[in-house]
Amino acid sequence: MSAPESKHPPRRVRALSLFAVGEPWIWLTNAALVLCVSMIVGLVGLVLVEGASTFWPTDGVRLRLLDGSVVIGEVTRSELHAPTDVAVREQVGEAHVAKAREKIAAAGGEARRDLVRIGNYEVTGEHFRWISDFNVAERDVPKDLVVFERVTWGRFYGTPVRFERSGAKTAEGPENTWRAFEEAHPGCRERLETRRRLERVDLGRVNHALTEARLTLRRAEIRAGGVASEADQAAWRTRTAELEAEATRIRDGIVAIDKENDGWVVIMRIADGKEVPIRVADVVRAYRPNTLDTAGRFGVLMSRWREFLIDEPREANSEGGVWPAIFGTVVMTLLMSIVVVPIGVLAALYLREYAKAGVLTSSVRIAVNNLAGVPSIVFGVFGLGFFCYTVGASIDQLLFAEKLPNPTFGTGGILWSALTLALMTLPVVIVATEEALAAVPSSMREGSYACGASKWQTIRRIVLPKALPGIMTGAILAMARGAGEVAPLMLVGAVKLAPELPVDGIFPYVHFERSFMHLGFHVYDLGFQSPNSEAAKPMVYTTTLLLILVIVTLNLAAIRIRTSLRRRYAGGQF
Repeated sequence: MSAPESKHPPRRVRALSLFAVGEPWIWLTNAALVLCVSMIVGLVGLVLVEGASTFWPTDGVRLRLLDGSVVIGEVTRSELHAPTDVAVREQVGEAHVAKAREKIAAAGGEARRDLVRIGNYEVTGEHFRWISDFNVAERDVPKDLVVFERVTWGRFYGTPVRFERSGAKTAEGPENTWRAFEEAHPGCRERLETRRRLERVDLGRVNHALTEARLTLRRAEIRAGGVASEADQAAWRTRTAELEAEATRIRDGIVAIDKENDGWVVIMRIADGKEVPIRVADVVRAYRPNTLDTAGRFGVLMSRWREFLIDEPREANSEGGVWPAIFGTVVMTLLMSIVVVPIGVLAALYLREYAKAGVLTSSVRIAVNNLAGVPSIVFGVFGLGFFCYTVGASIDQLLFAEKLPNPTFGTGGILWSALTLALMTLPVVIVATEEALAAVPSSMREGSYACGASKWQTIRRIVLPKALPGIMTGAILAMARGAGEVAPLMLVGAVKLAPELPVDGIFPYVHFERSFMHLGFHVYDLGFQSPNSEAAKPMVYTTTLLLILVIVTLNLAAIRIRTSLRRRYAGGQF
């Protein structure tokens, strides 16, 4: 028997909206993630490519222009442009406008121009020059071209003519002169390093001792309320005479080295045919770019990287190394972390475990959260006014009165910079620590109390070990933010050039009052304060890459500690 037919029409199944299912939102969040990752990868990729290629040596070129002049140097970059009639006339002159126009028309109305690093600043008055293809009559790659990277005046490009020692010619011709230079250069550089050691270490030690002797006399005058005793003055005169004699001996050694190095000279012919003498001791690095094979270029690359990592800056920070900036960045970041982590953890412990809920506690939490949004330059102004001019000036009055009015701690230094950044990153540590403490289950606290443990014993043995990975997360975030900050440091200690490190062999060995160099400030100085912006531009990428690597290294070390703590305490149960 068949089933009776229903009197009601079949119910329509209502189609679900895509927005109700959530598909569009999934795609939207996925697109946002892809966009964020693309921006990060693009930024890091740009810095990596530009920074890694900065020190790779390129070929040297010789360009003969339409007016007969010659330009030699290295092509740093090229671009296409559509030259105007005015630009053409300015570059080639009225006599060669027709020929230049023919070249432009044959190229489809566009021309390539090269930025050539011509160097020889003391002769040419410029480091770089734009040369357009329509102005080039002949282009070649000379095999005997030599590049000198010098202590001052930047790079030098030319052809060796002859080698002289104490005014006497010892070699002539490009090949013979180059070989003579290669033999003499290491000895001249060794003597120059000896000179620097005498000047900075030995003479610096004597000058420090002279300063200490003067300050000792000044302290005696302050104690006496006027003129120091005859015995103190006699001791000062005797000590000063001894030190002055030692300083004279050191200066005589420096003069002898300078006299020896001044006699080693290589004569170079530049683009316009002039002969220019170059002191061998002034040359940091020399190579013939057009005769280098891959191994030779790699050797120049490694030599430049070595100099960049372990030497001091030169040429207004656009050349040389950044070792003082690396050292200052790492020391300041570690000092900041040592200060901010204990204070932030203790503050978070009190707010979470001891403070009673109320208006005051809520106000403190609101203030901490608001403090995280204050611009960093405000912290710099506060650090300058409070740490430098108030705390530092008070320390000078109490402990260094003999040095006044010259400040010791009453000015910018690495200690005040670390404390300023510690104050700036304190909210990060407090918030992260509070969240880590709140994530510890209440049952673990209650079990500890049931066994008779006090509140502090419970916190020390149960709560803190479980919260340590979260606390380390806060420390990592604080370290990452503090290491890359620049604005506060410009006011409280970071400077353009500070070759003296905060740590040395002079008592008390660690000098927290000294100014320091910072990689972030170094990037700012290269990008916006360098007189030779084109030479500094590649260094901006390289220094940025190095700053990223330093921050990543510090963070990886902290992450490893956090992982170790998590493995150690994750399986522990009360």
